This record gives sequence, C-alpha cells and structure tokens, in this order.
Amino acid sequence: MTKPKGRNRPKTPYRKGRSGVLAGEGEAWIWGRHAVLAALANPRRKRLRLAVTRNAESELPAGVAAQVMLPAEIDALLPPGAVHQGFALLAAALEGESLNAVADPTHGLLLVLDQVTDPQNAGAIFRSAAAFGARAVIMQDRKAPPLAGALAKAAVGAAETVPHVRVTNIADAILDLRKAGRFTVGLAGEAQLALHEALAGPDGKGQGPGLVLVLGAEDKGLRPRVAESCDLLARIPTTGAVESLNVSTAAAVALYEAWRMRLAGKA
Repeated sequence: MTKPKGRNRPKTPYRKGRSGVLAGEGEAWIWGRHAVLAALANPRRKRLRLAVTRNAESELPAGVAAQVMLPAEIDALLPPGAVHQGFALLAAALEGESLNAVADPTHGLLLVLDQVTDPQNAGAIFRSAAAFGARAVIMQDRKAPPLAGALAKAAVGAAETVPHVRVTNIADAILDLRKAGRFTVGLAGEAQLALHEALAGPDGKGQGPGLVLVLGAEDKGLRPRVAESCDLLARIPTTGAVESLNVSTAAAVALYEAWRMRLAGKA
C-alpha cells in the first residue's frame, strides 16, 4: 500500500522536532515550574495546551484550565530527561521586539549573542540579563534556539520577562546600533584591553546607558565580521588556570561589571 501524496495526505497537527517534542509549526513545549508559571503570567504568550500533575494544579493561577495527568504521561510529551516538575505548556512562539524599538541609547544595556546555539547557555544568559537589568537580548533568527524547552527551563522564567530581538545579520545589527549612538564592546579572549577598562572608557566615567555587550559562540568566539563591527574588543582577565569561560558565565561576569559601573554612577 502506497502512502498518500500531496493534497491527499492526511493533515497532522503535530510534527516531530529535533528535540523530540511533538509540536506544530511555530509552537513548542515549555516545562518546569518557574518557566511555565512565568509563561502563564506573560500576556504576550499564547497558550495552546497545559498539562500538570495533581500536585502542580494547586499552584496554577485562578481561572487557568489545565489537563491533569500523571507524571509519566507528561514525560511522554517531552524530550527524554526533561525535568518538568509537574508542569508542561504547549505555547506559540514568543514574538520579539524590533531592533528599532531598542536602539535608542537611553533605553539601557543590550546583550548581543553571536551564534550562541546551546539552549541551556542561552537560557542562563537570559537569567543573568534579568538579574542585571538588560534592556533586551539580541539573537540571530536562524542561529538561535527558540524561547521554549531547555532554554526556558534554564532561564527560570526570565525568557518571559527580558525582551528579545531576532535579526537576520548580527554584524549589520551592531552597525545599526552604533549609528543610533550606542557603544559596542565585543568579548574576545585574544583582546588586549581588559573588560573593566573598556567599560570605564578613556576618562574613567563609563560608556553610558547605551552600552552593547557582544558575545560569541563558546567554541569559535565572535565571527570576524562581527568582531570588526564592534567599537572595542575586550577580555575578561582570569588566572589562566582554564582556557576560557563558558559563554553564559562570561555573560554574567560582563553584565555584572556593567551593572557595577551603573551603581557607581558611571553609566
């Protein structure tokens, strides 16, 4: 018996993604207590299906309907090893802001991720961005994980509260931000200038609220054109006991250093 082709093929509402999650086009599962509750509290997040255990149901906001399932039944909806804590939400993709919406230097610090594809690293970066008051995280549209799944779990709710921007070309986006009056610092291990020196500026008074921090993939760092597009390249000084820092750790250090400058009234 041959399989039906073209228009005669039965429609299937779900597809098998790389992560093993069954979801429709433009949809993804979010799991974990903090991630799901944050998504439920986000009015911009369109909910499609909510599955919870009996214990988790008691923590849902009033009026939120859910399908009560056994833990093993929720396991079957998600990738192997997903720690859902009794919460799983199928949701539409979260729409980002435009680059123009965040370009104004007075809007606060921006974080640019150049091909950071690991969802757990990206999620941890969102968490640090929330902790240190970043205005938004800028990612490449085809080289970044969706704001769901492992990213949302690692972000512990921050993926719902920190705005994101998706752009086609990271280097072009950096140049556009510079044209708007922002100052961009790319993190690179081979740079001669230390990060705290780059953020302090030549007069020690800081780079102001329009700072943009740019981080590259953990294995390759910033791509050449992305690095060339930045105003400065800087490194995080370390003891040298390890070759490099994990990209999410580097982001946390850089965000803290920028936050410290702001607390000191230098940004």
